[in-house]
Amino acid sequence: MTNAFASMLDSHDVILADGATGTNLFQMGLQSGDAPELWNTDEPDKIIALYRGSVDAGSDLFLTNTFGGTAARLKLHDAQDRVRELNRAGAELGRAVADKAGRKVIVAGSVGPTGEIMEPVGALTHATAVEMFHEQAEGLKEGGVDVLWLETISAPEEFRAAAEAFALADMPWCGTMSFDTAGRTMMGVTSSDLAQLVETLPNPPLAFGANCGTGASDILRTVLGFAAQGTKRPIISKGNAGIPKYVDGHIHYDGTPELMGHYASMARDAGATIIGGCCGTMPDHLRKMREALDTTARGERPTLDQITSALGPFTSASDGTGDEAAVPERRGRRRRRA
Repeated sequence: MTNAFASMLDSHDVILADGATGTNLFQMGLQSGDAPELWNTDEPDKIIALYRGSVDAGSDLFLTNTFGGTAARLKLHDAQDRVRELNRAGAELGRAVADKAGRKVIVAGSVGPTGEIMEPVGALTHATAVEMFHEQAEGLKEGGVDVLWLETISAPEEFRAAAEAFALADMPWCGTMSFDTAGRTMMGVTSSDLAQLVETLPNPPLAFGANCGTGASDILRTVLGFAAQGTKRPIISKGNAGIPKYVDGHIHYDGTPELMGHYASMARDAGATIIGGCCGTMPDHLRKMREALDTTARGERPTLDQITSALGPFTSASDGTGDEAAVPERRGRRRRRA
C-alpha cells in the first residue's frame, strides 16, 4: 500500500479522527432540514472553519462535509444534478486546510447512506446504488481526498454496493456501520457480522468499525466485539459524545470533554486504531481525546465492568450477539478519576 492513509496507518500507533459535522454546523447557523452539503459552495468559510476546528484540536484525519452527497439524498433539496460539484467542493476545501496544517493530515471523503432501502426489502437496486456511490466517489476523488469514508451504514447490501463503487473509482476506503439497536444495526447486523463481511469483499476496506450509535459505552462494547473476531484489519471507533437529551428545545449530548478523553484511551485499549467522535463531539472534546491518547499509557483490554464504571451504563442488556451473560447489569453513571 502506498496511499497517504495507508502510510499513516503504518507510521502511527493510533490515529485521532475528527468529531461531529452536524453539531458544529448547527452552532454556525445551519437550520434543521437544510442540506449541509450546499454550504460547500454557499458558505465555504464556515466549512473551512469546521475542518480547521478538528485540525487545530489535534486530529490526524477529518471527514469532508459530504455525508448526504449522493443523488438520492441531494434530491430532497432539488440538488441531485450537483453531486460531483458539491462533493468536489467539499473535498477541495478539506484539501486546502490539510495542506496548510504544517503536518500530515488525512482528508477522508465522507459517504453516508442513500436513505433508501435496498432490494429485496426495498426498491433500491444494487446497480442503482453502485451508480450513486460511484458518482459521489468520483467527485470526492476530483477534489483531492486521500481516502473514501463510508459511514453510518445499516444494511450489508448497501455496504457491498459502496465497496463495488469505490473499486470503480479506484480509491482506497474505510467503512463503518452504526450499531444503534441493542448492539445491532437497524437492519440487524452485529459486530461479528461486519467483521466477517469485510473479509468477503473483493475490494475490502483498509479499516472498518463503528460510528454514531448510542453512547460511548455501547460503541466500546462493539469494538470489543470486532476484536474478539481476531481481525487483523485496523478498527475504527467514532462514538457520540454521550447520550442525546432535549434541553431547551435543542438536542444536547451529555458527554464532557473529560469523559471523551477516557473514551479515547479505552477505545485504544479495546483494540481501535482510528478513534474519533460523532454526534455532539466538539473541538474541546477532541483536545481532551488528543491529550489522553498522548499521555495515557496503553493498558490491558478493558472489561465490560470497567467500561461502564468509567463511561456509564450500556443502553441495552445485550450487544446483539447473544452473549447476554457477559453483560453487567445497568447501573448509575460513575466517572473514572482523572
